[in-house]
Amino acid sequence: MMQNLSSAILTGVAGLVLTCGFAQAQTADNGAEAGAKMTGQTVTVTGCLKQEPKEKNEYLITGEDGKTWGLKSSSVKLAEHLNHKVTVTGKVTKSGHESEAGDLSVSELKMVSQTCQ
Repeated sequence: MMQNLSSAILTGVAGLVLTCGFAQAQTADNGAEAGAKMTGQTVTVTGCLKQEPKEKNEYLITGEDGKTWGLKSSSVKLAEHLNHKVTVTGKVTKSGHESEAGDLSVSELKMVSQTCQ
């Protein structure tokens, strides 16, 4: 009787471990695919424009959803809007990396506020 109970518990635990492993693997694959599918899409983000400390001519914006985007632009003068709350629109040029949701090539900027409050 005790051996049957131990065997049943062991079988149940093994099944649970396998199920969790498959679910985690599928979630990781879907995350990579979602990031790859974002490249080329147009995204609009509202937040405070900050200077990227590591790279010259790159800026950062953290949207209201908590996602941070790296920003570059050849047509919009981002430096003029440092520490302003803005809405930027641009194409995703690179999917998520490090702590960023991705990089945007900004094509449009609208001033929301001259402060980041």
